[in-house]
Amino acid sequence: MDLKYVQTTCPYCGTGCSFNLVVKDGKVVGTQPYKRSPVNEGKVCPKGTYAHEFVNSPDRLTKPLIKKDGKFVEATWDEAYDLIAQKFKSYKPDEFAALSSARVSNEENYLMMKFARGVMKSRHIDHCARLCHASTVAGLAASFGSGAMTNSILDIAESKCIFVLGSNTLEQHPLIGRKIVQAKQDGAKVICADPRYTPTARLADLYMPFVSGTDVALLNGLMQEIIKNGWEDKEFIEKRTKDYEKLKEVVMKEDYSLENVSKVTGIPADQIKQAAEIFGTTKPGAILYSMGITQHTVGVDNVRSVANIQMLTGNLGKPGAGVNALRGQNNVQGACDMGALPVVFTGYQKVIDPAAHKKFADAWGFPDGICEPKNGYEVTVMMDVLTDNPGELKCMYIMGENPMISDPDINHVRHALESLEFLVVQDIFMTETSELADVVLPAACYAERDGTQTSTERRVQMWRKAQDPPGEAKEDWQIISELAAKMGYADQFPYQNMEEIFNEVAELTPSYHGMNYERLNKPEALHWPCPTVEHPGTPILHKEKFSHPDGIGIFAPIEWKPPAEVPDAEYPFVLTTGRILWHWHTGTMTRRSATLDSEVPTGWIEINPDDAKALGIQNKEMVRATTRRGTVNVPAKVTPDIMKGVMFMPFHFAECAANILTNNALDPIAKIPEFKACAVKVEKITEA
Repeated sequence: MDLKYVQTTCPYCGTGCSFNLVVKDGKVVGTQPYKRSPVNEGKVCPKGTYAHEFVNSPDRLTKPLIKKDGKFVEATWDEAYDLIAQKFKSYKPDEFAALSSARVSNEENYLMMKFARGVMKSRHIDHCARLCHASTVAGLAASFGSGAMTNSILDIAESKCIFVLGSNTLEQHPLIGRKIVQAKQDGAKVICADPRYTPTARLADLYMPFVSGTDVALLNGLMQEIIKNGWEDKEFIEKRTKDYEKLKEVVMKEDYSLENVSKVTGIPADQIKQAAEIFGTTKPGAILYSMGITQHTVGVDNVRSVANIQMLTGNLGKPGAGVNALRGQNNVQGACDMGALPVVFTGYQKVIDPAAHKKFADAWGFPDGICEPKNGYEVTVMMDVLTDNPGELKCMYIMGENPMISDPDINHVRHALESLEFLVVQDIFMTETSELADVVLPAACYAERDGTQTSTERRVQMWRKAQDPPGEAKEDWQIISELAAKMGYADQFPYQNMEEIFNEVAELTPSYHGMNYERLNKPEALHWPCPTVEHPGTPILHKEKFSHPDGIGIFAPIEWKPPAEVPDAEYPFVLTTGRILWHWHTGTMTRRSATLDSEVPTGWIEINPDDAKALGIQNKEMVRATTRRGTVNVPAKVTPDIMKGVMFMPFHFAECAANILTNNALDPIAKIPEFKACAVKVEKITEA
């Protein structure tokens, strides 16, 4: 018997925990702790514990599939490549779009970006960051000059006050939740605002239930109280920021008095006052947020308001402080860093900047040039274009994404994807999206490849190959390179391994410039920016100055606006959505993990007991939830842990898909949809 341990990084959330994969006779059979990781010190959440269970699932894709007469038939790689190359060549650049993936490595996201912009000459590339943290990238870049989490996970434990807003950290990022626990044990005060009394809320010294979509009103109210009492950091404001007077003009309005904010948010005025005092007088103070802040039509406003309060209180550039935007998927930070976005190359170098455009065109050496120096479509816009402007987009290449579960208003997404002339999906399983494809390509999972991923704290860490992919499945970088070669660009994709791709990334990306596999092959790895090979990496951003050219942070006066859709007589409740401890995003991996699936086999809708009583609904009975976009039958979970007037659904379950109901109204800047607030009605299902 051949038994070995292979240390790797978790494929689920953005925390970046490490563990060992147990490999027996060439197959992954279990996980074991890897105790040298500074991030998780050998601890993992349930998803990490059972991260081996889906790897050798019997329904892994093992051969290319081509759809003929409505049915998939097995094909050789050459047949699949020949068909794709012939079809791809028949489309103009602006008729093609690519979706990259927060689940695959940095190297493979980079190659998909290079393929879209270089091989296809297309401007249209995006990935699921659009659905989770696009507003963080836009909002923090506007305030600080850099759109990433400002601090490290480890220094959260050094905080003296932690304000958790729009995040159920203990379930969504359990090992970051552990740092909140450690800080609290060391005397830190914890404030939590959430419509639900979550495990994170239970940890709080002050828990404030509030109406989803009222974050700006709450933050402005807190800032008014801080300024009134002189708790602002005058020296920080003077030396390191600008436009403070503009901010003050807005937040000091009567609209944001304790009484008015209480009416909007549903939080008692004395609790808002108490929160302002704790946060305004306890240093250092950290804010942790996730998709409860970002997934709104005012997502960028929410993020800039968080930046405002941290600049106001001087809580930036030091341990235990910062704006800690907790990234959802394992490599959503890396996929953004790699330029899998419609407006930037790697390292956020703008596509429309002539110098950046020339830099990449020269480095890549495509004989017929690359895409135009113009911004492309976001994935949310792609879906609208497909339904509203038939014939403009005709062809799509999707790698490791499942928009048929993850995107808002699924009926609209289905209509959009079905209107494509040609769709290629590359994945490890036959997903709800793969079913709609013309060609399906079998890919390798995280346990079957080397490479790097970048966690929420900008820490770039290694994946290590533990087994071969099943059947004829290939690693994504190989598929993209071989397809590019079929299309006549073998010279531009000459790679023999992941390391060669990473070296090209580092060469072209200032924030990764000092990184290489030798340096990353250590337990602590490296945080970007890491500009030179001597540089130790940067766990904490903005220590001396912000990332704007003048080094100054910018306050933004933000007025509160309600969600795009608010309750009315027909749809009287607010619906919000989110993640749970046992499952992961579209369920593609966790629902094929027997242990995780047996813990939570299906979804539910949470209803406050008062609302349930008024509706005549009992706990666990099937109910009908309806919005203006669709209807779902789902079990009721009657619980006092959710505010009256608000309902919650997890979004992992295809059979009761929350995203049939959610609103695809978009933030005007980040183009992120409003997953976290829409109007819903819930009824008993009466037998006909």
